[in-house]
Amino acid sequence: MEKKMGVYICTGCGIGDAIDIEPIKDLVDEEFNISICKEHPFLCSPEGVELIKQDIDNEGVNTIIICACSPRVNQDVFFFGPDKIVERVNLREHVAWSQEPKDEDTQMLAEDYVRMGCSKAKDMELPEPFKAEQEYSKDILVVGGGLAGMTAALEVAKAGYKAIIVEKEDSLGGFLKKMKKRVAPPYEDLYDTGLEELVKQVNDNPNIKVYTSAVVEKTSGAPGLFSVQIKTNGSVAEEKVGAIIQATGWVPYDPKRLESLGYGKFKDVITNVELEQMASNGGIKRPSDGQSPKNVLFIQCAGQRDSEHLPYCSSVCCLVTLKQAAYIKEQDPEAVCYVLFKDMRTVGQAEEFYKKSQLAGNIFIRGTITQIGEEGGKLFIEAEDEFLGEKIRLEELDLVVLATGMVPSSQPEETPKMKAPEGAEDADEEGMIEVPPDSGFYAKPALNLEYRQGPELPTLRYGFPDSHFICFPYETRRTGIYTAGCIRRPMETARVIDDATGAAMKAIQCVEMTEKGMAVHPRSGDLSYPEVNLQRCTQCKRCTEECPFGAINEDEKANPLFNPTRCRRCGTCMGACPERVISFKNYSVVMIGNMINVINVPEEEEEKPRILVFVCENDAYPAIDMAGIKRYKWSPYVRFIPLRCLGSLNLVWIADALSRGIDGILLLGCRHGDDYQCHFIKGSELATVRLSKISETLERLALESERVRFEEVGISDYWRIPQIIEDFMNTIEEVGPNPYKGF
Repeated sequence: MEKKMGVYICTGCGIGDAIDIEPIKDLVDEEFNISICKEHPFLCSPEGVELIKQDIDNEGVNTIIICACSPRVNQDVFFFGPDKIVERVNLREHVAWSQEPKDEDTQMLAEDYVRMGCSKAKDMELPEPFKAEQEYSKDILVVGGGLAGMTAALEVAKAGYKAIIVEKEDSLGGFLKKMKKRVAPPYEDLYDTGLEELVKQVNDNPNIKVYTSAVVEKTSGAPGLFSVQIKTNGSVAEEKVGAIIQATGWVPYDPKRLESLGYGKFKDVITNVELEQMASNGGIKRPSDGQSPKNVLFIQCAGQRDSEHLPYCSSVCCLVTLKQAAYIKEQDPEAVCYVLFKDMRTVGQAEEFYKKSQLAGNIFIRGTITQIGEEGGKLFIEAEDEFLGEKIRLEELDLVVLATGMVPSSQPEETPKMKAPEGAEDADEEGMIEVPPDSGFYAKPALNLEYRQGPELPTLRYGFPDSHFICFPYETRRTGIYTAGCIRRPMETARVIDDATGAAMKAIQCVEMTEKGMAVHPRSGDLSYPEVNLQRCTQCKRCTEECPFGAINEDEKANPLFNPTRCRRCGTCMGACPERVISFKNYSVVMIGNMINVINVPEEEEEKPRILVFVCENDAYPAIDMAGIKRYKWSPYVRFIPLRCLGSLNLVWIADALSRGIDGILLLGCRHGDDYQCHFIKGSELATVRLSKISETLERLALESERVRFEEVGISDYWRIPQIIEDFMNTIEEVGPNPYKGF
């Protein structure tokens, strides 16, 4: 498009009190040849917006540079149609609210930001939504026909879309078929599972197709364009779908590994799963003699919250134990139930059921089992009672029930590890060993993806497939594939229903946005996608290996094959490419490079250093905004450049900036890891790895390594921003000015 640019400066919110507007108008005209540059005291008001609209209608302005508040606010106010380019320059939070008003350095800061905004707008092109040659499908595949799968399919159907269920068993129901009763809100009683009615709703719904005794043999394609081969009853059916929900549930942790708690050693030590099956099949009996139990002990966290077994809590086991204690009492009101627990986790309204269980006469003991044995055909245990502060012994136990944990029925991306037993010879440096194949951590493949990056969903540390558990529940690291129910995390049936509904809504959002060429989370609505100049590609495979979302396959010659509807527009591939052949129409290596080039770098004798800060737009940028809102102050010598993700950082930017005389470069990115995740999974981690390789560039330029630093910044770390900047400024002062100034 032929651009007609206009710059609009807001003087409200203290901006006009902090900087002089006229010099900015002059530089816009002189340096960028933009004749339309106007100011308004309240640019986001109807009058301010009308000022811009008049120039669009009368002057043909189609590229609008808004110099006002943060781009994170007023996005709807400053939207002038899909055929207009809008670039935002943050003069409020990053200048007026964080710097001394009417100061020379504050003015220079504002002018640099306007230069950078004009440069970026000049290089930007309108993104053209990707439209595949094939017809998009809006049908949604649900793998798994248990409570989560059936609920998700019904919610999809209620919204007017078609759902396809693939269930490996010969009938629907999943684990619900093995349950006698459910505990559900308002948590005052036990309720029927509702399985028959649920299955009837599914089978009677014309928008739901069901495959039983079926497995997914192969999944190829991408969101909107998935092609799924389903093996069922000796034949193979093929379905075209737009999104996938994996609801394959969970498997119990292997109780054979709990010999220390008596499982496999004593017949009357069983698991909570085995007791549930007994209850639903006619009654609870002692395996040793078939008699009804009179004294029953439930041991909570059996192999859970234990570094040698399952390090996490399965969350639902406490409620299950309370439910099963009710079964015992229902079968024999004179029976006695003991519950040995570490912590009772009955969250929210579920506390009501805990109180009811206490009133029913069940005996709760907070403690840890130390020994289990058998005398005269009955079991006994010894335990440390935390409340009494002494050892206790329970005798004449007819049945001991182990609350084993829930393991997701997914294939871990990497072999999971657990704490090594004492004396293990194959332990690694951290004292960990690989989890044995019979541990329950492994399951049969469910999706069989034809992705270069692997046939199943990538998983986190304990085998749960996730993307970003803080901000993006349901979403996995494979775009358009969502998880629901206990494969995503352990949960009770009430939460499973909520979870399946959420996953269904996400899948619907995906098929709708994909058809429009838009990205899904976290850059929802982004119309850009990566474009590659294959003529210059060296087949180094960096982009395919580093893409966090499996959006790039390879052909037989190792050329990258981009799948635009899988792409989340993070730009990691752009940062990875050493030949710089990958770009977006509104985000590219050249574009950011030109923004760096227009920064005014004073001469050494002026003693005004320049610090370039590459900022992750997901966490660090909002943290800086919040610091500005709090009116925190920081050095006027820093210049922030937001990046889609630090994974998109191309090292050429650092080399170019240092060779221009920039004194230091600071990277502010997300914390990475399982406890606090990068929004694009590996972005900050990749940036750290790339920075470890920058020493060669610094040595070539004869510069100190201290001039480049990476800092992890969470979205709530706004209070750290001034200190991080001050510490880095002190470091730059120690190493001195960049010797390349003036070249």
